[in-house]
Amino acid sequence: MPAHSVRIELAWRTGPGVPDVDASALLLTGGRVRSDADFVFYNQPAHSSGAVRHEGKRSGPDAVTDTLFVDLSRIEPAVERVVLAASADGGTFGRVPGLGIRVLDAAGGAELARFDSQDASVETAFILGELYRRQGAWKFRAVGQGYDSGLEGLATDFGISVDKPQQPAAPQASYTAPQQPAAPRSPYVSPTAPFTPSVQPPTVQVPVPPTAPPTPVRLSKVTLTKEAPRVSLAKQGGTSGAMRVNLNWQSRKQFSGWGAKLGRAAANHSDLDLDLCALYELADGRKGVVQALGNAFGALHQPPYVHLDGDDRTGAVESGENLTVNLDQKDKFRRLLIFVTIYEGARSFADLHATVTLQPQFGAPIEFFLDECTVPSTVCALALITNNGGDLVVQREARYLVPARGVSPQRTIDQAYGWGMNWTPGRK
Repeated sequence: MPAHSVRIELAWRTGPGVPDVDASALLLTGGRVRSDADFVFYNQPAHSSGAVRHEGKRSGPDAVTDTLFVDLSRIEPAVERVVLAASADGGTFGRVPGLGIRVLDAAGGAELARFDSQDASVETAFILGELYRRQGAWKFRAVGQGYDSGLEGLATDFGISVDKPQQPAAPQASYTAPQQPAAPRSPYVSPTAPFTPSVQPPTVQVPVPPTAPPTPVRLSKVTLTKEAPRVSLAKQGGTSGAMRVNLNWQSRKQFSGWGAKLGRAAANHSDLDLDLCALYELADGRKGVVQALGNAFGALHQPPYVHLDGDDRTGAVESGENLTVNLDQKDKFRRLLIFVTIYEGARSFADLHATVTLQPQFGAPIEFFLDECTVPSTVCALALITNNGGDLVVQREARYLVPARGVSPQRTIDQAYGWGMNWTPGRK
């Protein structure tokens, strides 16, 4: 590898019946991970060393990519290999066309290595390649070996402890013996030993708290579609902490098959500015908007309990536009509408491809892609979050709206969802 840092780009062609695919990386010492922290994937997107991170997906007309960033100079000396893997969600790799992996120079986007997989069949997890040390230098090797046991089988094979769903205990037959007079017992005598009165005073024993076992890795995630557009945050474990809402995008004009440069350079459209926004309605009736326009960035620990991190103009996967929602205050919400507007740089969403990811701090990530835009829309409703008896329910909207002449995108989205607010012109 002639570069200090690389992007590992997993790509495949999507279509009806094609499973979703996710990239992951395992940092190995002696053929196994040192701990569960050496597993980088969608639920654990960054290694503690900062050397490896999962940057996320991009969807285009010809291909979908999922990308990992690896800073070779920051990988700890004890790590000998970085395994580069993929897992299929909802089918086998035999149904995934155009599966391949590329290694790109992170600085300039030049292709350093490439491996196209053509013989996958029943596998649901696949090791496509690995980065490994040899005589003080990093090299790439294509592998092309799979598992039929999915991401769980791949992870456990390298020493990852996986959080499995709890199964209800089987009922057991009970038997009640006839009651006998209770004999005095010493707290220090084995239940199978005969009772012998002790003449010594009992010894006070201080219990030693057991060491908490490490929390197993959760492999679950949720992909919202037209057919399955809703999910309960409580059922996914997302009941507290912070939830990050991320929007990243890419222009279709940058695609020419999956071999096009889809790294950071392809995302830098300095004249395109999308704004991630949120309309909120609190339980006490207060309403408002969180957006960059007018510097209405919100607040996380006081009303409205929603904060816009910044105003991104690149759409890069590792940044993009981010909102944070305080789930510790979920009872204060009545409803929350996440939407995006085109501030400048494009006349509609027609040539843009965007991915929306909701990442609760303690729950499974929720993701969906925006549909193809066929109307001259400058505002799109992404997700509607409603309070249903204390449980926040996320509904995929992906609804493109066309403002009437002279009507702002914000007023258009307000009217479509009945927020009933007054709007005045603003700038940023």
